[in-house]
Order: sequence, then C-alpha cells, then structure tokens
Amino acid sequence: MNTKEKILEKTLKDVDLVHENEIIVYNDDVNTFEHVINTLVKVCDHTAEQAEQCSLIIHYKGKCSVKSGSYSDLKTMCSKLLDKGLSAEII
Repeated sequence: MNTKEKILEKTLKDVDLVHENEIIVYNDDVNTFEHVINTLVKVCDHTAEQAEQCSLIIHYKGKCSVKSGSYSDLKTMCSKLLDKGLSAEII
C-alpha cells in the first residue's frame, strides 16, 4: 500500500467515526410482525418493546430507522437483516 492509499484509508476511517449512519428497514407484504420483531431483537440487540415499536412504525409509516452508528459497525447488521428477508439499507 502506497502513501496515498494509506492517507485515503485513514481519512475514510476518520469520516466513518464522525458520520452517523442509520439502518432503515422498509415495510413489505412478506414478513410478519413476529418475524420482524424477532429479527430486530436478535440482529440489532433491541428489547422486545423496542422491536415491537419499530415494527409498528415500519408498518404504518413505511420505514423506520432501527440502528445508528458508524458504517463499519452497521454493515454486518444490515447484511444479517437482508439475509433474514427484511428490506433494509444503510443511509
């Protein structure tokens, strides 16, 4: 890795630490409330109450921010949500 690449990598890490990202989960016609709640509890470490609130917001508003943090922290979580069949993205 050359000096320019090292500087770019460090800059990206610094930006990642400063910038808060969010995982947004979108409503769909496939997943049940129970599945969404259980998935949020397991993947995002929500309490049952938090997960239930998020599932209701997703249902009635069409989407909900379920977790915030650095991109690197959220990437694995978002992938797991997608693997479980939820419609999610990091913004």
